[in-house]
Parts: sequence; C-alpha cells; structure tokens
Amino acid sequence: MADLIPTKEEMRQALEKRQGKELQQHFFSATVAICGLGGLGSNIAISLARAGVGKLILIDFDKVDVTNLHRQQYKASQIGRYKTEALSENLKEIAPYVELETHTTRMTEQNVVELLKEADVICEAFDDAQAKAMLTNSVLENFPQKYFVAASGMAGIGSANSIRTRQITKRFYLCGDGVSDVGDDIGLVSSRVMLCAAHEAHMVLRILAKEFEV
Repeated sequence: MADLIPTKEEMRQALEKRQGKELQQHFFSATVAICGLGGLGSNIAISLARAGVGKLILIDFDKVDVTNLHRQQYKASQIGRYKTEALSENLKEIAPYVELETHTTRMTEQNVVELLKEADVICEAFDDAQAKAMLTNSVLENFPQKYFVAASGMAGIGSANSIRTRQITKRFYLCGDGVSDVGDDIGLVSSRVMLCAAHEAHMVLRILAKEFEV
C-alpha cells in the first residue's frame, strides 16, 4: 500500500497543475493555526491540507466522542483518542507531506501568544462563546499584524445561502449567519457546519493568495 502513495514532488506537480505554480507556492509556504478541532476545525484542516497549505498548527484539548461523528472528520474507530492525534492521522492519509504541529491543551490567555506566534493566519473554530471571545480579543490585542478568521452562527437547518463571509476589519474576517445559536433550534447539522468551515478555509486561501476583499 505504501508504494501507491505519490511522492512529494508528484503531489506538488498535481497541485500546481490544478491551482497554478505561483498560487501554490503561497500555499506551500504558509503556516495556519486552527484553534479547536471539532465540526469547524476538523473540516477546515482537511480543506487546507487538500489545498496544499504547508504547515498546520492543530490545537485542542478534547477527545473524540460518539456525538462528534455526525459532523466532525473522525472515524468511529477513533472514539476516545485525542482529537489532535486522530486528526493528524487522518490528515496524513490525505496529504502525507503536510507539516503538522499539535498542541493537546486548552487555549488560555496565558498560552495563546506562545501557541500562535508562528502562524501567518489564525482560524477560530471553537464551539464555546467564552473561548471564542477570549481568542478574538487575544489575537486582536497581541497579533494586530496577523490575519484572523472566525465564525459566528451555523446552527439549525436554515438556508445555506445565509452563511457568508464578512470583513470586520482589515485583517479580521467573520464567517457564518451571525444569528443562529446551538440552543435555539435543532442544534448543529453536519452540512451547515461544513458550509461555515468551507467559508473559513476559503477565506484563508484567499488571504494567502492576497485576495483580501470579499
């Protein structure tokens, strides 16, 4: 089976053929941090790995649970494992040459700077309002030069067309419908969570391509 895996050069050439050599070089040379590896983060990570982003920093303290499987990029066989470990395994099957840096820890005001200092772009992918606020405030205060992509509102079975990306400040983008809350409706539905994750991942790629306006 190992013999069937393309070489690094073969994968690079395939990506360059699809996405262009210049654009692909921007992706290859980038480092993106993903804060939270649930429904948003696991899907963001897979999209970025498939696009050929060179390095991903994966941060989460939690373990895979059976309730995660309907919307997160894990397997039933991975229940009980740390999400950082399980997602790394899955990403390496998809993009064997992506560089991964994992931190199995809860993000706090005390460790956020150390965890994110090497990232070119930071993705917020938490499902907790306090954690979202902490990360947003910390990034805006400590890393005003970095690009920050966050999410707000993706719950329920509402229209896919209400999920959108908005530019909040020059380096801060917010994805989602901006309204829905997990407690207000039927909760998180796989397809709508994936839509929001795709918005985040695509905004990251646009930033790396120097396409900043949306």
